[in-house]
Amino acid sequence: MAEINLLDRYPQSKRSTDDRGPTITEADRALARKYDRDYYDGDRRHGYGGYSYHLRFWRDTVERIRDYYQLPATASILDIGCAKGFMLHDFKELMPASTVAGIDVSEYAIENAKEEVKPYLKVGNAKELPYEDNSFDLVLGLSTIHNLHLDECKQALREIQRVSRAHAFVTVDAWRTEEEKELLRDWVLTAYTYMHVDDWKQLFDEVGYTGDYYWFFVE
Repeated sequence: MAEINLLDRYPQSKRSTDDRGPTITEADRALARKYDRDYYDGDRRHGYGGYSYHLRFWRDTVERIRDYYQLPATASILDIGCAKGFMLHDFKELMPASTVAGIDVSEYAIENAKEEVKPYLKVGNAKELPYEDNSFDLVLGLSTIHNLHLDECKQALREIQRVSRAHAFVTVDAWRTEEEKELLRDWVLTAYTYMHVDDWKQLFDEVGYTGDYYWFFVE
């Protein structure tokens, strides 16, 4: 288990933390948590403000992940919270012989996924993964399991551990300082579980998660 930023090649947003955070209402959060059109392709205050495929977003990150884990060409990869399948698309482009699978709670995202990977995607929840034990060489859960309540988040981590036969990597909302804590509380749109990095580490130990991890900070 290692704390490592495998998303360091992902382009960073230039938006100010002031452009959404302080104005978010509970109604906005409730709408975002439906994970439908409003969240992906609606107004920015409800989510992405338009979620479309761009080569520059995932290609370098996919290469980074492949190389870090030294994945074989025929590796099996699961993306939990796959949305429209953009990352899995780039995995298949980079590793054509790989086996990919994606799961997401959003019917809208799966229905509007990239056609090339849509056959590999399904609607489902991280807390109960519809896969056999030890099914995947790599399981990814990027900014997704924290969208569950604490008990369900723990179960999702146990599920990740169960279906992985080699590697796993998750990213979660977290803070290191009181300032980051306040910024995150203002900014968070969909997450139910967010905590100090040390508390996350304790949780990983508690549930027996042995994969790698990193944080999403609001700075």
